[in-house]
Amino acid sequence: MGRKLTMLLLLLVQHFGNCEGNQRQHHISPLQFTDVQYNATVYENSAAKTYVEQPVKMGIYLANPLWDVRYKIISGDNENLFKAEEYILGNFCFLRIRTKGGNTAILNREVKDHYMLTIKAVEKNTNVEARTKVWVQILDTNDLRPLFSPTSYSVSLPENTAIRTSIAKVSATDADIGTNGEFYYSFKERTDTFAIHPTSGAVVLTGRLDYTETKLYEMEILAVDRGMKLYGSSGISSMARLTVHVEQANEYAPVITAVVLTPSELDKDPTYAIVTVEDGDQGSNGEIASLSIVAGDPLQQFKTVRSVPGGKEYKIKAVSHIDWESQPFGYNLTLQAKDKGNPSQFSSVKVIHIISPLFKSGPVRFEKDMYRAEISEFAPPDTPVIIVKALPSYSQLKYVLKNAPGKVRFNLNTHTGLISTLEPIKAQYAPHFELEVMTSDRKASAKVLIKVKAMNSNPPEFIQTSYKASFDENMPVGTSVISVSAVDLDEGENGYVTYSIANLNPLPFVINHFNGIISTSEEMDYELMPRVYNLRIRASDWGTPYRREVEVPVTIILNNLNDNIPLFEKINCEGTIPRDLGVGEQITTVSAIDADELQLVRYQIETGNELELFTLNPNSGVLSLKQPLVSGIGAKVSFHSLRITATDGENFAVPLYINLTVAASRKPVNLQCEETGVAKMLAETLLQANKLHNHGEVEDAFFDTHSMNLHAPQFRSTLSTSIEVKEDLPVGSSIILMNATDLDFGFNGKLVYAISGGNNDSSFMVDLETGMLKILSPLDREVKDKYTLNITVYDLGIPQKSDWHLLDINILDANDNRPEFLQDSYFVEVSENKELNSEIIQIEATDKDLGPNGEVKYSLLTDTDMFTIDSETGVVKVVGVLDREIQHVHFLKIEARDQPKEEPQLFSTVLLKVSLEDVNDNPPKFIPSNYYVKVREDLPEGTIVTWLEAYDPDVGQSSQVRYSLLDTGDGTFDVDKLSGAVRIVQRLDFERRQIYNLTVRAKDKGRPISLSSTCYVEVEVVDVNENLHPPRFSSFVDKGFVKEDVPIGSSVMTVTAYDEDKGRDGEIRYSIRDGSGIGIFRIDEEKGVIETADRLDRETASHYWLTVYATDQGVVPLSSFIEIYIEVGDVNDNAPQTTEPVYYPEIMENSPKDVSVVQIEAFDPDSSSSEKLTYKITSGNPQGFFSINIKTGLITTTSRKLDREQQSEHILELK
Repeated sequence: MGRKLTMLLLLLVQHFGNCEGNQRQHHISPLQFTDVQYNATVYENSAAKTYVEQPVKMGIYLANPLWDVRYKIISGDNENLFKAEEYILGNFCFLRIRTKGGNTAILNREVKDHYMLTIKAVEKNTNVEARTKVWVQILDTNDLRPLFSPTSYSVSLPENTAIRTSIAKVSATDADIGTNGEFYYSFKERTDTFAIHPTSGAVVLTGRLDYTETKLYEMEILAVDRGMKLYGSSGISSMARLTVHVEQANEYAPVITAVVLTPSELDKDPTYAIVTVEDGDQGSNGEIASLSIVAGDPLQQFKTVRSVPGGKEYKIKAVSHIDWESQPFGYNLTLQAKDKGNPSQFSSVKVIHIISPLFKSGPVRFEKDMYRAEISEFAPPDTPVIIVKALPSYSQLKYVLKNAPGKVRFNLNTHTGLISTLEPIKAQYAPHFELEVMTSDRKASAKVLIKVKAMNSNPPEFIQTSYKASFDENMPVGTSVISVSAVDLDEGENGYVTYSIANLNPLPFVINHFNGIISTSEEMDYELMPRVYNLRIRASDWGTPYRREVEVPVTIILNNLNDNIPLFEKINCEGTIPRDLGVGEQITTVSAIDADELQLVRYQIETGNELELFTLNPNSGVLSLKQPLVSGIGAKVSFHSLRITATDGENFAVPLYINLTVAASRKPVNLQCEETGVAKMLAETLLQANKLHNHGEVEDAFFDTHSMNLHAPQFRSTLSTSIEVKEDLPVGSSIILMNATDLDFGFNGKLVYAISGGNNDSSFMVDLETGMLKILSPLDREVKDKYTLNITVYDLGIPQKSDWHLLDINILDANDNRPEFLQDSYFVEVSENKELNSEIIQIEATDKDLGPNGEVKYSLLTDTDMFTIDSETGVVKVVGVLDREIQHVHFLKIEARDQPKEEPQLFSTVLLKVSLEDVNDNPPKFIPSNYYVKVREDLPEGTIVTWLEAYDPDVGQSSQVRYSLLDTGDGTFDVDKLSGAVRIVQRLDFERRQIYNLTVRAKDKGRPISLSSTCYVEVEVVDVNENLHPPRFSSFVDKGFVKEDVPIGSSVMTVTAYDEDKGRDGEIRYSIRDGSGIGIFRIDEEKGVIETADRLDRETASHYWLTVYATDQGVVPLSSFIEIYIEVGDVNDNAPQTTEPVYYPEIMENSPKDVSVVQIEAFDPDSSSSEKLTYKITSGNPQGFFSINIKTGLITTTSRKLDREQQSEHILELK
């Protein structure tokens, strides 16, 4: 028992020691609030004596039961709105704050929404103070209504405004906060044409507008406080007016059509284009505001001008000078028109090409501004010089030479641009030529500089065709006889001339090789040497490859000086003449020879004819009778001695004497003379001279045979007359050697070649010197497949001789043309339900080549399993199931490829656009397939809860969807057939119905059969917080009592709260959330019965605090709490316990009676037994040495003496 007691004692002492410690702590703690600051709330406009609510206990624990605590507001309440009160329950003094009564000032959150109160607590007995702060938040009440600003709205809408377009937004404000400040917009009267968002105020178009039916809509919009439903008020709303003006729609954009003009160059204000702008709208919407050049004219050189004011026709004109040079191909102007509609519509841009006057029928630029070429003087006619080319090239492009002064020496092929020679050209006449080539429109030109390459093309030319000179005989050796001069028009050594005597036999002359002076090399004697010399003087240049030489005849005559006297052939003549000789009859003839032969010898009678009986012919030398001898003076004389002389005009011969005797007989004249032999001697001298010089005459027969061009060139007989050339042979390729021969030498045998005919398109050329025929420009069999060329060969002799040869050239086909489709692109429309293997189109391409080169096969490059193409015919077929909704257009790339056997294949591609025509084969499809929406139960009627969206991939009427409700939710909802807007048409009530399952059908307008589909719209009604009132306890505190020995689960007390709300908002649930009794007590959440949850022990805890909450079941639950003080009643359930489990006192032996040994202290935790304790020694005192006071527990000695030696230790057990 004692151990049990000890154990109990030790256990109880320990527990009790803690309690004592707590009490000691309260005693030593000062007066203080449970927190330094509290938060509390109170509604604005609260009535007098309304207590603020706080989430925790406000106040002070009473450490001393004798404390008398008072509270007072010392600051923060300038308006004197609040009062602080005390309320004591158990060991706690509650701080309570309430509104004052009888005060005109009221709480107004919109004026001031909080107060910070400073509270002072004073203990009256000791005047000890404590302070705390209380933050009082003023809660909002729905005391203000929404207000529109502005109160009137007006908008204008075109009649073609799209459904679901937001057209206006109204705005209202409510100064309340939270739910009290929330409001809904709604139309006062229902309309299916418009809808308003309940919270944003955005007004949306939900129906079609038609100007002809309704031009004006006037609607009243309400802003209804959400508190109307909550509080049942009907006046907390305001109204605004919305006016919608419907305008005729600007439905059509302007459409531009343009005609480009080519104005005359003489036009001073040219019009470059006529532009017409059409607009299908009526009124101002159909009027054109402007036509603008929006691109292509960065320098703003063009302008648009109306033909007539207000008209729809415009002219494109120049602002000022137009810079055509920088844009020779013209300008691409981008036009855009704008109508006068509101809003304006803009046309699609239209690009027109303004043609430059520099570019009408051909290109405006040559490849080069300046061409340079070189031509040899040897070049025969038709020698190609250079090809000029203007780009881009057009079939109508032609070239012309600008007229130049002087003789035209060149030919221009008007089609190919090949410039060739018309005749041989000499550099000495013009070392270079400057030609100007133009296009046929004379708007583009280029310079061509042709340099003539000087060759040894000119032989020397003597200034005279022949020369003749004479000189006197007997001149000294080296005497200059004549000077010849030749000129060579060539340059350099080609024109440097030297001279020589070309006679084969030696002549008595020499010539200076450099200056052409001919002089004598021998002393000349007229009588002994030839009197005439025929020289061949040769002039040679120093040119290459051969020297050119020319000869000129030079005749030199030896002048006979009068260095010989006449000599009579006969002298000393004597004879007789008859007297009757008739007058005039000849007597004799005298003859004198003069070797000089300068003049005729004249004869005269010096003496003996004084009577003038005789006469002597001075020229012939005939002596005849002048007067008769028979009569007159003559009859008297019978002997006559005549002295006759001969003269050459300068020298006189030795006189000749003729003695005549007149005889009477009629005998003939008889005269005898001496022969001198002069004639014979002179003949022998001349004969000898002739023998020395007779070979010169033979030489004259071969005069100038050296420079004669005796032979014409000849082509070799084996030269082909027909050849074949493949058309893809590269430019510059050699074809055939057109060689010819000439038997002459030098330039007479030097040959040059030219094509003199059959080369009109300048496809060929022949090498000037070698005769190699080459390709000059690309061949094209498809343009020309055969040529007949006239190849002419010329020698360079003088005169020039030539030969020609006709050569047929057949052009062989090469695979140089890719197949060409008949169209740039193909387009076909096919119904999407086209049967398989149906033909839809035939694609055709042609190839200009021949044979396999021109054979075309087709293939489909696009990877598709929907279509195929016949490789031979180009027929395209449908082989797969088409679906316009999956792919409305198919772009097929088709290839046409030729089939050459040896050369690379060529191909072309074309795009085939297959557009699928719609068939109504798709029902409308809801997106998403089903709808789920949540809506507040207090949304106003007319509110759109969702927009239905159904997409029909068909086109046209088949894609037009109309909506309808198959299940209207008991008439609570309807759907707009056009827009798909699902509206609330009857008030929702969560308490009545929480879920609506609507069935919606979307149906298209396809013909002949329309298709439809359905979807489900689940509308969940969301409960709106109508929970206006929190649960209320009748008092903010309550007290309970329970004995400590009651079993677990015993009822202690019942708390009861009330809630003015209905339904779930009024259903109350109780819970214990705070206090020292958590876990010790529990509460029935529905009935509010507080029960014990654990064993009680008053000796451990004599009381408990519980914070009990009452919470309703609203969507937004409200709650309030009550502080419960539970006192635990005592029961005698504890044994007494000593303060020490074992005492160790000491006492002197032999001590007298009533000496105190030890004071035993004991206590009983039970409050009811603490003063009823008795003490008793139960063992260890058989001899009675000790006694104990039954009331006080004091152990003293008795009269019996203690003897240490007999017993030094006594062990007593007490009870």
